[in-house]
Amino acid sequence: MADTAQSSGSPATGPKLAILAGGGTLPARIAEAVRGQGRDVFVVAFDGHTDPQTVAGLPHLWSRFGAAGTILRRLHEEGVGEVVLAGPVRRPSFTELMPDWRTARFLARVGTRALGDDGLLRAVVREVEEDGFRVVGLHELLKDLLTVAGPVGRLMPDADAERDIARGVEVARALGALDVGQGAVVQQGIVLAVEAIEGTDAMLGRCAGLIRPGPGGVLVKVKKPKQDRRIDLPTMGVTTVERAAACGLRGIAVEAGGSLLVDRAAVAEAADRLGLFVVGIESPQ
Repeated sequence: MADTAQSSGSPATGPKLAILAGGGTLPARIAEAVRGQGRDVFVVAFDGHTDPQTVAGLPHLWSRFGAAGTILRRLHEEGVGEVVLAGPVRRPSFTELMPDWRTARFLARVGTRALGDDGLLRAVVREVEEDGFRVVGLHELLKDLLTVAGPVGRLMPDADAERDIARGVEVARALGALDVGQGAVVQQGIVLAVEAIEGTDAMLGRCAGLIRPGPGGVLVKVKKPKQDRRIDLPTMGVTTVERAAACGLRGIAVEAGGSLLVDRAAVAEAADRLGLFVVGIESPQ
């Protein structure tokens, strides 16, 4: 797809924001919110990851992940001051990257730090900041995105579910310490699945055939220890609730202050309709 240099036409009241856009609705929500504040935006869309509707009517560039030199040069040309990473992406293989000289130099420098998602993203943030841009978090732009403590809908976990939540936090934080994943599914104290590169949706898909008789399991998502809160916080929305219900879970627990809740009202409605609890929990540091 061709890129475009269409202007947003809004008077700038803050630094121009570049949105490095993955999938889902978050990139478009960020763009709408920022433009509503009178700020200009520029979207970097990635082939095979970004929904084309995300960039409709916005100045943007279509690119591949391996073209870091082209992307950073274009951000300078556009007068960008701040950068945000928004939306999930499937991590590409080295072959899929087809790295340009800037990307190849970056990968050679970070070496084994790029083995885990968190290590790679922290290195990407450093690279972007060293090029003169300020990286901001999604929660800095949409203040209501951060999960707060307590129930999201009407239902609450009972004592058995609380024990499964505690076990899930323990497992998920151990995974996070190894920079593997952010989530786990636990039922009656038994770990049914853990999250790795496949992501939450695929993990939930594996659980359908593993649910045991009795009360359903619990999905737990927490941020990784020492994770930079500007990037890759655990995120959930209505789709997560629907997939959890479809595989027989009884509830979802996500870290308060350390996760993103997309459209709280819609999540509450879906949870109540499907009979699941969704709760923000305090996670030990």
